[in-house]
Amino acid sequence: MSNTSPKSGQKGPRKGKQGQGRRGPAAARHESRCLLVQALYQWHMNKDSISAIEAQFLVDNEAKKYDKPYFSELLHEIPKKLTALDDAYAPFLDRTQDQVDPIERAILRIGAYELVHRLDVPYRVVINEAIDLAKNFGGEDGHKYVNGVLDKLAGRARMEEKQRNRK
Repeated sequence: MSNTSPKSGQKGPRKGKQGQGRRGPAAARHESRCLLVQALYQWHMNKDSISAIEAQFLVDNEAKKYDKPYFSELLHEIPKKLTALDDAYAPFLDRTQDQVDPIERAILRIGAYELVHRLDVPYRVVINEAIDLAKNFGGEDGHKYVNGVLDKLAGRARMEEKQRNRK
């Protein structure tokens, strides 16, 4: 799989401007997340090895400015922690895991990983990034679904942080 949107087969995101308004490290992290959605989708659909997918993405995207260590960490850690991540957000789904669109599932897994394991990333950033990813790569209202699920997970995984931000 190349840099194509899994839904449309077109290059890059389906709509909107990827990384709009972001600069420096934030833009690099955003680009990493965009690549992760595609890599996790490829892993889910083709059952390719994570190492092979990583090697392909490194070659295909060498000119892009993205956070390679972050991409690599999440690409390797999400599959290792898959059951725990899926279990973390499953209570907030209105359908079974298998009924969740594969793109939205990849985005939920990225968001769940960040909420649970990357406490250095504020929960609002995690949710906003996931919404952007769903708008770019997911179904028409996928961003609303992703927002609802991750917001509820953040209430559980980042309860203290959410309460501090409400004051």
